[in-house]
Amino acid sequence: MDGASRIPVQAPLDEQTAARLRSGDRVLLSGTVYTLRDAGHQRLVELLKEGGEPPFPLRDAVIYYVGPTPATGGRAIGSAGPTTSSRMDPYTPYLIERGLRGMIGKGCRDLAVIEAMKKCGAVYFAATGGAGALLSKTVLRAELLAWEELGTEALRRLTIKDMPLTVIIDSQGSNLYEDGPRAWRMEHGGND
Repeated sequence: MDGASRIPVQAPLDEQTAARLRSGDRVLLSGTVYTLRDAGHQRLVELLKEGGEPPFPLRDAVIYYVGPTPATGGRAIGSAGPTTSSRMDPYTPYLIERGLRGMIGKGCRDLAVIEAMKKCGAVYFAATGGAGALLSKTVLRAELLAWEELGTEALRRLTIKDMPLTVIIDSQGSNLYEDGPRAWRMEHGGND
């Protein structure tokens, strides 16, 4: 793929689309995503373990790890940069096993998350850290769904168009954070 090419991807993310994506693919994600961070993940997992219904359809959902700032200047949302994904790792395998298909964040994931992704066909996307103001321009609508008392960590439904992301870990477990440096070393005569 040339440096400018991006694959259009629609959320919710079905199993077939997730299976076609590969680590390193650059995508433009459009559709519906949900915002959750640490406290929201904990609440959602507790709710599910107690037999409750999730406040959004979990099957094929994409969760964006973000705590957006309040909307300004006529936008649907304020700055919306990604949160460090490892903070959600204690809850993520449980959610993947119940249908979560995609996650958007930044940084590495632990082995339990990657194994759940491989088992269930989920994908991990990275958004560019530090670009929250630019990422917010891709958000057309933001709706509060639950847990308003969590402030920026409340559950929201976002309608997005052409959010630029990179597939970091694909549904086969290939990991750009590992494979990219290895490929560079091989190309430049380094040892692997």
